[in-house]
Amino acid sequence: MAAIEVSVLAALALAASMLLTLAVRRFTLSRGLLDVPNERSSHLVPTPRGGGVAIALTAFAGFALLTALHAADFGLFAALAGGLGVAAIGLLDDRRALPAAGRLAAHLAAALWALAWLGGLPPLRIGDQLVTLGALGTILGALGIVWVLNLFNFMDGIDGLAASEATFIAWSGAVLAGPVSVGNGAAAAAAVFGASCLGFLRWNWPPARIFMGDVGSGFAGYVIAVLALGTARHDPIGLWTWLVLGGAFFVDATVTLLRRLLRGERAYEAHRSHAYQWLARRWGSHGTVTLAVLTVNILWLLPCAVLANKFPRYAAMLVLIALAPLVPLAIIAGAGRREE
Repeated sequence: MAAIEVSVLAALALAASMLLTLAVRRFTLSRGLLDVPNERSSHLVPTPRGGGVAIALTAFAGFALLTALHAADFGLFAALAGGLGVAAIGLLDDRRALPAAGRLAAHLAAALWALAWLGGLPPLRIGDQLVTLGALGTILGALGIVWVLNLFNFMDGIDGLAASEATFIAWSGAVLAGPVSVGNGAAAAAAVFGASCLGFLRWNWPPARIFMGDVGSGFAGYVIAVLALGTARHDPIGLWTWLVLGGAFFVDATVTLLRRLLRGERAYEAHRSHAYQWLARRWGSHGTVTLAVLTVNILWLLPCAVLANKFPRYAAMLVLIALAPLVPLAIIAGAGRREE
């Protein structure tokens, strides 16, 4: 499939997601399905939630169309289809809180499903060597997918942040993956997914008129992880590139989790101690924080990803170079700081 055809399909996905999000918003308002603020919330006004349904349905329809047009492998489509299960669990959790163990089991099952269709963790390029991890790679790959889909849930706490991050990662990853006609179609799928997120962002940009909910954040994280692995099937540095692109979320979520665990706090307990949450309260603006993260993405992480793509031998090293400065910045901003 030519680049222009993928662009047209992405434009259709953007429009469809925008309209479907509006429809979901009207439905949730009519049913009173609102996210009512509490002491752990970052918003002040009851707001419809579950808008991530629009992202999931639009993106999945796009994936199916790409596969039907032979622009994406069926194996990649099947792996991405596991995101519907993740979205379904998230939708149930949005309606009534599910046990953490049950959610984790469902996420792990979806991760193993994806790896089975993708053939496990692909070989990774480290320096001049291609490293194959075998069974250990499957374990690490499953844990990685589960972590990415959960960290998107953790980072979906202020208006516009998760949707804009998903759009940036997907579209940047699609461009860096090279011509859309090469490989298993991961680049084309990423373009469609990014457009689906951008269509939702039309209604989620600060001040948000609808929230993504667990149904959307879990789906977005899962799809990004699967697309990263799908890209790496045909490009041994693909996984490093996507890791760099998502560095802002990876660092904030990981630093916050580690600091909380070191204090003996439960990982699954609700909190407002991520760096972006501290900044939103300090600056009094969700939009300012979201724009700040996008600025870091565009001015720092994207150039690092481009360098990793241009110099494959140093790709793994560039992950460390790109993410290392973000760690002290996250700590200074407050990632994992104990709440008063």
